[in-house]
Amino acid sequence: MKDQRKTEIKVGITVFFGLLIFLWVLGWAKNWTINAQRKEVNVEFPSVAGLEVGDPVTINGVRKGYVDEITIQSNKVNTLLNLPLDVVLKEDAKFSVMMLDLMGGKKVEINPGVSETDMNLEKLQHGVFDGDIASAMAMLGTVQNDLVDVIKEVKISLTTLNKTLGDKEFSSDLKTSVSNLATLTENLNKLVLSNKDGLNQLMKTGVELTTNANDFLKTNRDSISLTISSINSVLKVSKDLLVKINDFMDKTDKNQNNLGKMLNDPDLMNDLKATIQQAKELIKILVDQLKSKGVEVNAHIF
Repeated sequence: MKDQRKTEIKVGITVFFGLLIFLWVLGWAKNWTINAQRKEVNVEFPSVAGLEVGDPVTINGVRKGYVDEITIQSNKVNTLLNLPLDVVLKEDAKFSVMMLDLMGGKKVEINPGVSETDMNLEKLQHGVFDGDIASAMAMLGTVQNDLVDVIKEVKISLTTLNKTLGDKEFSSDLKTSVSNLATLTENLNKLVLSNKDGLNQLMKTGVELTTNANDFLKTNRDSISLTISSINSVLKVSKDLLVKINDFMDKTDKNQNNLGKMLNDPDLMNDLKATIQQAKELIKILVDQLKSKGVEVNAHIF
């Protein structure tokens, strides 16, 4: 009877500790805690890609809290993160949803920031989604056709390149070109070595020429400035003269001066034409008389 009693006590103790261990593991997995002193942070993400309530929240990779609540607001996702009081977050803290493991688990990673100002926990924070294998595969699916076309083009290019490199004539020409380039380089080196002194002298002369030019400019700086000033003055006077000439010609064309009025006066032009015509007739008469009997003058004086 006593042995049976001992056995029952052992079984009870085993079951009790088993329940404690089970509850501890379950609480660890579900992030249950008996400590009421916690802080909550509201974070908005564009997408959480499978993040669930109870998933871990890590600070620089160290697990410190869990996701307490997930709600959808329009095209955004609001999450409520439950963190212990010893976690200190700054106003420049960054939140991101990322992969927890290769099995597709998710977590919220927090970079606590380095600002001197603490975060206002009542303010809605904004986070980002860093992507995962699923999103990468989905993106790969969108470019699958383009990727196939690129691979085909690369294959064609490689085939053409292999044919070109395998061509004996091309290989021979390529070898000849490389040989000629090597010969040209060797000849160029010989040329430089054989004319080293001349090149040095040429460089020295160039340096001296530059120095002399600088000295000339420094010595005649005032004269050059005066010459440039004089040229500017002449250009200014020429510009003023051209403006006056253009104004005079414009007024002449518009009959706004005496010359324009004279040139555009029809009576004056008619008189001038008549005078020229009479002069022609007089000259013709004089020429005819000179050719025949000389100049005959009939003068009647009253």
